[in-house]
Amino acid sequence: MSAATTRSRTPDRLCAEAVDLARTAAEEAAAPGVVGEHVGLVSEGDRVVTHYFECKEFGYRGWRWAVTVARASRAKVVTLDETVLLPGPDSLLAPEWVPWSERLRPGDMGPGDLLPTDAEDLRLEPGYSGEDEPAPNSAVSQDMAELVEAEDAEVTAGTPAHLPFAPRRGSIAAVAEELGLRRARVLSRYGLHIAADRWEESYGPKTAMAQAAPASCVSCGFLNPIGGSLGQAFGVCANEFSPADGRVVSLSYGCGGHSEAAVMPKPLRPAPPVIDETQVDPFPLRPSPDSGSVSLAPDETAAELGHS
Repeated sequence: MSAATTRSRTPDRLCAEAVDLARTAAEEAAAPGVVGEHVGLVSEGDRVVTHYFECKEFGYRGWRWAVTVARASRAKVVTLDETVLLPGPDSLLAPEWVPWSERLRPGDMGPGDLLPTDAEDLRLEPGYSGEDEPAPNSAVSQDMAELVEAEDAEVTAGTPAHLPFAPRRGSIAAVAEELGLRRARVLSRYGLHIAADRWEESYGPKTAMAQAAPASCVSCGFLNPIGGSLGQAFGVCANEFSPADGRVVSLSYGCGGHSEAAVMPKPLRPAPPVIDETQVDPFPLRPSPDSGSVSLAPDETAAELGHS
């Protein structure tokens, strides 16, 4: 650190010489023995100077005690303005504060933790759009029809009547292939059961995470259904902050990242202590003449005791 730092404005002579006054003020505000050497001064304005002293307190490396003194116009007495501890150019500072929503990373959530979802969360959308309207992701919805038209416009050069062959999409062979009927072998009942037992053991209702969850996955918007008979009891989690992200979970499983866990539960509040302020307990002040114990005078009241 330099011995003295000044601005372009020339500091007031009397204020610049008031080093002892500034040191005394810094020592009164700080703990004993933590105010170090005088490391500089800065002219803040007309007859206003800030003195800097080294801070020797542990945990405040590079910080400085800043004491501002001032002098009135045509006055010869320098007075104290304020004393504050400020970071220096090479001081040790705490990292910039980051909101919890940005600090949270996948895998940070444990049993009993809740992750509220915003009402406008871009990862979620309404699961229904009206009585007579299909769901937005339904195959017969208007949105899906527009996507299909856009896909056909990119793939085909004209109408289906001008194609050299009929499209295979929707044909019996294509449906059979999608359903898995053209595979040489499929899962047996035994294979389905052992897979279900294995998945439920890892992400089922008996796990510690599910026991502390506010709700089950069956009502969570992040659950992605799967096909087949296992889809009646399992789905795939799509919440990146959930410990089961990308895993097959039981519909009875749950975690704190449930899409509808928007209201944080209030912690249990202990009952307030019972304090009786309507009575005054007598306290003996002088010994009684017969027993040698301390007792109150007959005319002494609680109000008098309070002023004694």
